[in-house]
Amino acid sequence: MSAELSDLYRSLTVVADGVEVAHPELVRRHADRRARVRVAGSALAVAVLLGGVAVGGRLAFSADRPAPLPPPAATPVSPLPTGSARAPSSSPSASPSTAPSSPTPSRATPSGTRSAEPTGGASAHPPTSIPDRAFFVLAAANRTGLESTAPGPVLPPLCGTRYRSESAVVQRRARSIAYKRPETPQGNVPDGSYRHSIAIYRPGRADDALRELRQAVRACPQQTMPDDTRIWRQRLLDPGAYGDESVLFELRAPYPQGMGDPGAYEVRLVRAVRVYDVVTVLWEQGWEYTAAERAQVDADSRRAVAAIEKWLG
Repeated sequence: MSAELSDLYRSLTVVADGVEVAHPELVRRHADRRARVRVAGSALAVAVLLGGVAVGGRLAFSADRPAPLPPPAATPVSPLPTGSARAPSSSPSASPSTAPSSPTPSRATPSGTRSAEPTGGASAHPPTSIPDRAFFVLAAANRTGLESTAPGPVLPPLCGTRYRSESAVVQRRARSIAYKRPETPQGNVPDGSYRHSIAIYRPGRADDALRELRQAVRACPQQTMPDDTRIWRQRLLDPGAYGDESVLFELRAPYPQGMGDPGAYEVRLVRAVRVYDVVTVLWEQGWEYTAAERAQVDADSRRAVAAIEKWLG
């Protein structure tokens, strides 16, 4: 053994002899207490850890679930409007942006014609009386100065037909007026005459009058007139474009013996025109067995319609 190592052992012995060594039982108790403290500390750490996990779990669960909403406050209900408002339906309704719109059905009318129900000024103030200005004035070259307001029929008899639309007439006025052709000298016998009438019907009934007139002509293809043994034949003609709608028909019969040219026919023309709820009828009645000319009747029909439209505005 070296001298240095021997010196170290001697120093250690001196130090150890100066220190009091603890009793073995005391050392054992200290060791047990240290062990208990270490166990208690571990248990406390575990408890703290578990508590933290539980709290964290509750926080995480609360974050996933939305917080309960407070009970809704009572919503005030607006009272339903009075009048024409409908009660709310129990079925869900579409929102204004998605609700389909349905067109309001309207009354169909033929192309290029107006409805039987007047519009504009005529609908705002439907006429109830017929003024003198509603009657047309003949062209200067056709005037004879002969005019009468004597009562009489406004349509030729058609196999005794009666028109149900007559019950819808509000007012009717009529006149008889004689005309001449432009080449006929003034003062000579007239070349023809009209029975001109104007009737106001209740709204929507004037078209019934024209429909019934068409049916009457079809149902009466021929007939005899009072105090006339000749057979008159009736037929509908193309009415042309007059007013809102029109009816044109002719009555045709051979001239009586000794009147007119052999084989010629006496022809009468009748045109009825509807303008809104007004119907004007131009019945060409001739003069001493003259025959109606379509061109003259067409021209005077246009004048009659123009007068009606100007009156109604």
